[in-house]
Amino acid sequence: MKAVIVNEWVKPDELVIGEMAAPELGAGQVRIRIRAASINFADILIVQGLYQEKPPFPFIPGGEVGGDVIEVGAGVRHIKAGDRVAALCGTGGFAEEVVCDAMTVVPIPDSMDYVTAAGFVIAYGTSHVGLAHRAKLQAGETLLVHGAAGGVGLTAVELGKLMGATVIATASSAEKLALTREYGATHTINYKEEDFRTRVKEITGNKGADVIYDPVGGDVFDQSLRCIAWEGRLLVVGFASGRIPKAPANLMLVKNCSIVGLYWGAYARNNPQVLLGSLQQLMAWFDEGKLKPHVSQTYALEEVGAAMDSLLTRKSMGKVVLTM
Repeated sequence: MKAVIVNEWVKPDELVIGEMAAPELGAGQVRIRIRAASINFADILIVQGLYQEKPPFPFIPGGEVGGDVIEVGAGVRHIKAGDRVAALCGTGGFAEEVVCDAMTVVPIPDSMDYVTAAGFVIAYGTSHVGLAHRAKLQAGETLLVHGAAGGVGLTAVELGKLMGATVIATASSAEKLALTREYGATHTINYKEEDFRTRVKEITGNKGADVIYDPVGGDVFDQSLRCIAWEGRLLVVGFASGRIPKAPANLMLVKNCSIVGLYWGAYARNNPQVLLGSLQQLMAWFDEGKLKPHVSQTYALEEVGAAMDSLLTRKSMGKVVLTM
């Protein structure tokens, strides 16, 4: 089968397409003919050896796909051959076929196409578990979302609005901020032109944001702690800025605020019921027309380097997806 094959740590523009034998199917597993695969920031880190989990060589990157089930292994009951599905595979997704643990495969509604399916689970799942389960966002609270036009950020805006929060979105351009308003942001801040810390305080009457969704880290994290509300929750989602920040404990004490970590993928091992419940809710909301995933760009498998570059250079809005 055709696939992106990583034999050593490489930069995204050094990725190559090759031929690899299709993986064998075992008990409790599902084989999927891939129709589309999402590009996530973790994929960019994995190929460079910068992610917290390092697969052995050779490996195929790509952790999230949409496609058709070809066959199922012994013991699989909730999925059958012919089903249209979204799947989390960890690695192996940038190829024509993948074998996944059946428990990471979910049927998709008839109303969901493969491109949407490929970019749905991680982005929406991360934001929903983060906001509902970890930060416990309540209706009537103020939610500040950084990187709000990105793959996960835009879903946080959309879900925050759906959950009854007043959403403040930060992004780097007028075009990106306009998109966040379409998805539910009441207030927007161009962080290249304005100091978001000052603006958040102005918007909230000096109270600060109740929940802050931060996939950026670095200076953004530092300043977020200075515009968080009493008993606020700062949700640590990632470090797209490249710098892992350190928190001054005195600020947490003075504001009675919490810094809440979110490693979404770890729930698959430690508490899969959290993921299952979240995905059931998200799929129901999608089927009811309450969620409208935004895919800004699609690329052919051979253009994987360019697809990753669109994320790295922040040219994309919403999701970037490879099609097979």
